[in-house]
Amino acid sequence: MEKYILNNLDCADCALKIERHLQASPEINVARVNFATATLTIDSTDREWITRRIQEVEPEVKLVHLQTDNSHELAESKLSQLRTPMRILLSILLFLIGLLYHDELHATPYQMGEWLVMVPAYLLSGYPVLLGALRNIRRRQIFDEHFLMTVATLGAWAIHEVPEAVGVMIFYMVGEYLQELSVNRSRRSIKSLLAIQPENASRLLGSQVETIPVEQVQPGDILLIRPGERVPVDGLILEGSSQVDTSALTGEYTPRRLGQGDEILAGMILQDEMLRVRATRPAAESSIARILDLVENAALRKAPTERFITRFARYYTPLVVGLAAGIAILPPIFLPGATFNEWLYRALVVLVISCPCALVVSIPLGYFGGVGAASRNGILVKGSNYLDVLAGVKSVVFDKTGTLTKGEFKVTQVKPVESGNPQELLALAMQAELYSTHPIARSIRQAGELQGIHVSQEGLTRFTEIPGQGIITHSNGDILLAGNETMLHERDVPHPECEIPGTIVHVARNGDYAGYLRIDDELKSDAPQAIQGLRKVGVDRIWMLTGDQPEKAALIATNLELDGYKAGLLPEDKVNALEELILHEKPRRGRLAFVGDGINDAPGLARADVGIAMGALGSQAAIETADVVIMSDAPSRLVDAIRIGRKTRRIVWQNIVLALGIKVLFIILGIGGEASMWEAVFADMGVALLAILNAVRIFR
Repeated sequence: MEKYILNNLDCADCALKIERHLQASPEINVARVNFATATLTIDSTDREWITRRIQEVEPEVKLVHLQTDNSHELAESKLSQLRTPMRILLSILLFLIGLLYHDELHATPYQMGEWLVMVPAYLLSGYPVLLGALRNIRRRQIFDEHFLMTVATLGAWAIHEVPEAVGVMIFYMVGEYLQELSVNRSRRSIKSLLAIQPENASRLLGSQVETIPVEQVQPGDILLIRPGERVPVDGLILEGSSQVDTSALTGEYTPRRLGQGDEILAGMILQDEMLRVRATRPAAESSIARILDLVENAALRKAPTERFITRFARYYTPLVVGLAAGIAILPPIFLPGATFNEWLYRALVVLVISCPCALVVSIPLGYFGGVGAASRNGILVKGSNYLDVLAGVKSVVFDKTGTLTKGEFKVTQVKPVESGNPQELLALAMQAELYSTHPIARSIRQAGELQGIHVSQEGLTRFTEIPGQGIITHSNGDILLAGNETMLHERDVPHPECEIPGTIVHVARNGDYAGYLRIDDELKSDAPQAIQGLRKVGVDRIWMLTGDQPEKAALIATNLELDGYKAGLLPEDKVNALEELILHEKPRRGRLAFVGDGINDAPGLARADVGIAMGALGSQAAIETADVVIMSDAPSRLVDAIRIGRKTRRIVWQNIVLALGIKVLFIILGIGGEASMWEAVFADMGVALLAILNAVRIFR
């Protein structure tokens, strides 16, 4: 898959045309144009062929490869960017001469003086529009903004409104240029977000340090990272200790201390000491690369509003042309005293005001701004469609462990039977949990190691993990059981106590009960803040689903003032419980979000209207599973995600109402003869600029 920059791409409709034209080729399977970042992703390496195809629809758009030395192409692009203001200045100069000396020029034989001044001004300002209209007519793609402006200005020439024809084209060119500047400013905001991956890395070869492009770093390379530098790839710290700024990944500006043996991720910034790091992933697979890919490609998953506006613009322009034709032709036929020139002028005003630029440019920018704003807060939204869903969330269902709680289990009590020994019980539990990767199993092994207890893998012949219950291990001829109360009952293991509060791991050997271990897990510090924040933004149903014991779940639900909970659930039970909650919420017309901590909650994440995962600083499973990923693991960030979703939707609808409202107003004024072409083009470009500037607000 190849990636290119599309220079001079300043029109969302043009981006759509290029994408469709490339996708229509049988040689191409994938062609995606991202207007927000002005990039093309395509499964072809034939650059000349791609360039030809683009030139067929948009001759001014230039192709620049991201992975090659493109300094010459970028210099040429900068030169082409200077041509537009030069054309504007020259055409305005000629236009002013034509206005100031209008009577003298008009009085020349055959009005030749006026033609010699105004025609060059018109062609200088309008030749890209005229060529675009002709090119589209040849391809039978008639109805676009170029066609509207061409018909309107040529119509003005036909009825001898020469200054207005030239003035409208100049205003249009100035407006397009200002619109391009606004779009480029928005893109710079986007690119500043995407420019957090360093270009180079310092690799150690013996005692020598060489600077290499980050793409050349391979797993196993030893890297030297100095204070103030950004970590180039994911790695493991071999030597040194430093405070690191993780805000690029998590949105949190509180530094964290990392040292020898800790994992360090690409995009973090060292603050006080130098580190030696062994690369564990290539740059293309690093945490920051995955984040940037998600942010940059989020625009490809369009929200319903975006898809509607794209379809609307396709039918809107022909409708407006038909309306203008009716305005020009029907009144002179049916209204006494109505002249063709008068009503043709009014029709031309309607054509000028009707360009759909404000809608097709500002709405994609608004959604992309929402995705970017979320990313800056450590929230990865995988598509603008999910921003719309977040905006409508009225119910939230949380998983418990790792989501509302830290998921850092600790053994707080070891209770053997009366004749038993605590260390023997802990050793049995360690032996049973030897191969389990569950956080509870890890906490048991850590507790034993702290007391100097070591268990051997020798003699372990069978290991069975029963979801939602526990572990059965065959070791040295013994059958060891470590699990919950359900496991004891199903295997008829007699035990003295039932319904012990907390997370309890019961241990038995050869069917004889040996005792239990209590495992505690703390609430995350911002969990109460998250629940309060959700209430403030209008979420009125907050539930918790957990596989933990009802007593522990009840305690947490009470402390957090949740609306309800269900405990003792297996993964499939969680989905069933979620289904019930979704059916219950349907009449309320609100969306339901499920918040979990990764792949274990995948069924729930997939079933909810929007699945939100705690990303655990780059957890591969979490990023790939959910629709939204909270990189800081802080549940309070969910409140920010909902607020950003709602603000994005509010700005998008403000732009829709603003653009359509002003256009309808000027269409009415134009039909009534109360608006001139000058006012129409000023209003059209003005509303486009206002809509773009409004869309840019979401970046803050």
